[in-house]
Amino acid sequence: MYRKIKKVEGKGDKKVPYFIAKKLITKDYILKLLNQHLGDGNVFVTGVRVSSSNEINVFLDGDTGVTIADCVAASRFLEKNLDSEKNDFSLDVSSHGATTPLVMPRQYTKHLGRDFQIKLNDDTKLEGKLLEFNANELKLEYSVKEDKPIGKGKVLVTKYHIIQYNQIKESKIKLKF
Repeated sequence: MYRKIKKVEGKGDKKVPYFIAKKLITKDYILKLLNQHLGDGNVFVTGVRVSSSNEINVFLDGDTGVTIADCVAASRFLEKNLDSEKNDFSLDVSSHGATTPLVMPRQYTKHLGRDFQIKLNDDTKLEGKLLEFNANELKLEYSVKEDKPIGKGKVLVTKYHIIQYNQIKESKIKLKF
């Protein structure tokens, strides 16, 4: 949006940008409010996005899952603490999502025994069943066909990947339909 200003001798009309003063809501402020609301409970924040037009998207996960009631409670808490008289915003609070990559070590514990697709920092792709997980690493079990030690044919062999958490670029649950 531009507005005209007066003529300057020999320069003609000049246009200058016209900015509307608008208070932006920050991601850090939303995280602070959510941590205040959720505390050290079962539900935790896995992501927050705030656009330049104050469109706020919040993603929650929980040690035993997230309910609609959890999302509604977080949404109402944020709405109450974000003054809609001073800030024009839209708010969407939802669960992390089954197809969304895991982003925190805390998310792995409820998925023990499930199949994963993991992409490492060097773009190596691994698949397998999550057997163990701690703060530093996880253990995946996978099967591969190898030649028999004696004779012809192949035999199915179970192997394991030990992966350091800091080597993981992306980790998704492999859904079965």
